Amino acid sequence: MSDQRPSDRPGPTEPPSAPQYQQPQYQQPPQYRPQDAALFERSAPVGSDGRPPLWAPWYGIGFVQAYARYWRKSVRFDGRASRSEFWWVYLWNVGISIVLGVVWGVGFAQSGRETYTTPSGVETVVTEPSALYLIMGYVGTLWILAIVLPSLALAWRRLHDANLAGPFFFLGLVPFFGGIALLVLYLLDSKPAGARFDRPEGSR
Repeated sequence: MSDQRPSDRPGPTEPPSAPQYQQPQYQQPPQYRPQDAALFERSAPVGSDGRPPLWAPWYGIGFVQAYARYWRKSVRFDGRASRSEFWWVYLWNVGISIVLGVVWGVGFAQSGRETYTTPSGVETVVTEPSALYLIMGYVGTLWILAIVLPSLALAWRRLHDANLAGPFFFLGLVPFFGGIALLVLYLLDSKPAGARFDRPEGSR
């Protein structure tokens, strides 16, 4: 008979604990950030003067530079135009049109007029136009004619920058909804795939 107490007796052998498996830590893929795409999209080539060549888009262009570039590329339908290129020019043209309209209005106020009542309403007719009224009428007409082609080319290139074909411009001919759709397209972000519309001058 053993003289050992139950607490002193050796118990059953416990199996060794299994080694703890630690799950390897995998590096998380980099998170997508819109600013990374913006940097990629704005990797336009730069010329010897530190500016993009004329055939390439210019992202972040300034107010005055955008308008000068607009006239230099007035008949170019190839390539792309950044949103800043497009909207700075739009602001320029709207501002100039307002100024011309105001001056024309002054000429209209200086002109002799007669008011008639017709079945459709009241009409005012200029009977003795002032010199300013006539001059600004011609200037305004020439101004509109001058910006038609360059503005069409700019819109074409803006669509290219969003990786859309230029003929999407004609959506604007659809009454009401076409103009809204075209405005949305002009506001689209730049797409790197739009480079397919570029025609580098050195490759011609």
